[in-house]
Amino acid sequence: MAVPFRRSTRRLFMLLGAVPLIIVLLGSLYMVGMATLENNPRDFWSSIEWASETLTTTGYGSDAHWHHPLMNLLVIFTQVFGMFLYVLFFPFYVLPYLEEQFEARLPRKLPPMDGRVLIQRYSPAVDTLVGELGREGIPLVILEQDDVLARTLRDRGYDVVAGNLEEQANLLAGVERARALVTNADDHLGATFILIAREFGFRGPILALCADPLHRAPMEKIGATAVFTPSHVLAAALAARASTRINPRHEGLRLLGGHVDVAEFRVREDSPLAGRRLGDLRMREQHGVTIIGQWSAGQFRLVEGPDTRVGAGAILVAVGPGDSLRRIEDLATPVNREGPIVVAGYGAVGHKVVQMLEDAGESTVVIDPAPQPGVGVVGNVLEQSTLDQAGVKTAKAVVLALSNDSAGVFAAAVVRDYAGHVPLIARVNRAPNVARLYEAGADFALSIGQVAGQILAGQLLDRDDLILEEQLRFIRVGPGGLAGAHPWKAQVRERTGAAVVAVERGERVVVNFEPGFRVEAGDVVFVCGSARSLDRYREEFRPAAPPRPAGS
Repeated sequence: MAVPFRRSTRRLFMLLGAVPLIIVLLGSLYMVGMATLENNPRDFWSSIEWASETLTTTGYGSDAHWHHPLMNLLVIFTQVFGMFLYVLFFPFYVLPYLEEQFEARLPRKLPPMDGRVLIQRYSPAVDTLVGELGREGIPLVILEQDDVLARTLRDRGYDVVAGNLEEQANLLAGVERARALVTNADDHLGATFILIAREFGFRGPILALCADPLHRAPMEKIGATAVFTPSHVLAAALAARASTRINPRHEGLRLLGGHVDVAEFRVREDSPLAGRRLGDLRMREQHGVTIIGQWSAGQFRLVEGPDTRVGAGAILVAVGPGDSLRRIEDLATPVNREGPIVVAGYGAVGHKVVQMLEDAGESTVVIDPAPQPGVGVVGNVLEQSTLDQAGVKTAKAVVLALSNDSAGVFAAAVVRDYAGHVPLIARVNRAPNVARLYEAGADFALSIGQVAGQILAGQLLDRDDLILEEQLRFIRVGPGGLAGAHPWKAQVRERTGAAVVAVERGERVVVNFEPGFRVEAGDVVFVCGSARSLDRYREEFRPAAPPRPAGS
């Protein structure tokens, strides 16, 4: 059976076969010309050598004198043709061949998929999910259409399969043995992925991220288990941070029935909290508010105990009842409760932020470089005249819904310098850039990867963990070794680094524990901390999995 060659390989073989014929032809013309025109005959092999030297521009030695014009024209033609051949040879024949040989090292079919998660297309939206799967020890495979990105992912140590599913449906052969599938492609490519996977007999969960919420129902009808629009969830989170009229501020805290919220607020230098010990502030005892950690100089640090001091300029991450959090926020940063909310950037996320704010009765001013319906100020958010026109200094809050992280970081610095006390909320594409936004002056930053990762990890890993920050999580567990103890007197934070923030008892959620309160065997405990501290909590207190919340 003949082995089919790729186009670049066939072209290279054709060129390699043509080069000797060209040399023989030119050598023969040279041999005839020297004998008839120069009266200085050359033998065949000397003529072949001349043709090779001329084509390759390596020089002639002593044989470099011609007198007849036709011989000079032949030499000139051969030299020019040789240069043309040289330029043509590498970019059009050799390089494509080498590139295809390099690309051939990219797998073009799925490996054994037992227990693996297959993700179609890599982007910042699945970055957090990839990290979560790695932390849980769950193997994954990425199906990537972009060969350049596929090589980059392979070099980073991921299992990658490269190819275009629309042209190569057999790429999904063997997918029926996978643990779960996630599509992060364009909506139409995602639909193709879902259909082909079901055609190959996959019966497990398929989770889809889509751009248009109108596509959710059709994608579910053709086989998706669940379809999410993370950009809209991100917009909702940003809007909730900008307005106290939208609750709960964090969608995942619905598990606590709205009794507990998460807040982040910057501690101004003139705040009565600045420089104080948490043990002296007694926020848990007086308000039921637990300070989990603080951002300082772009670094997030968990609270280690009552001796931790609140840094001036730091951003506190706190968990507690919404009313109590607002009182603490007023102490940290007096917030202007009047005025419009300025939204910079009117793309998909910006549109949704404005819609949610206006539905909640908030007044908005939109800044965008392009004039379009809904944009109140046409201009660049980096220019002071634009900020003046939008009334940023008297705004209730500023939301940066820019699509580029670099632009977002610089805009945060500009707005913070222009209006130092206005709450500044920012969207981010890549989770690692959250720290840069905080360092630049943002009071709250959230990435699309964090939002999508939280949704997908909760679905795939079948757990109640809630990702609050890149380094911070919220879990719902049974009492375990905490049964019979007071949640704040069992030295949970000192032993594990995590903190108990609430206890669910029947239909009631307790967030402010009286001195005589004790955790009972049937309670559900809510614990907040880093991934590492929560692992230590599980090792130390051995909590059992609680019953699933109603409706989940």
